[in-house]
Amino acid sequence: QVQLVESGGGLVQPGGSLRLSCAASGSILTINLMGWYRQAPGKTRELVAAFTSGDQTNYADSVKGRFTISRDNAKNSVYLQMNSLKPEDTAVYYCYADVTEGGRYPPRAGYWGQGTQVTVSS
Repeated sequence: QVQLVESGGGLVQPGGSLRLSCAASGSILTINLMGWYRQAPGKTRELVAAFTSGDQTNYADSVKGRFTISRDNAKNSVYLQMNSLKPEDTAVYYCYADVTEGGRYPPRAGYWGQGTQVTVSS
């Protein structure tokens, strides 16, 4: 089993910044993809930003230029720096990881964190 632990959500005024953190632990051999999704009330969960294979990054068009994803491979962690936050960024943010595990068949599986609330409001 792999666990994802998120932190860093909260309430911020429009134009403010927040930094989310996510750490993965368990029998991880390889992290194939790791990133952030979000789900606003009444909406489907959507990709915000992620590292994919080959160290590529994908960002939702709505956050390009404002959000930056980074990672620490030694800690199996990813971070999301969110600047110039807007009310429409309000959502529960979920960390997601597609990993290859030791001692598991099939070895590859996806995991979600518990989610962290981000609220942008004056």
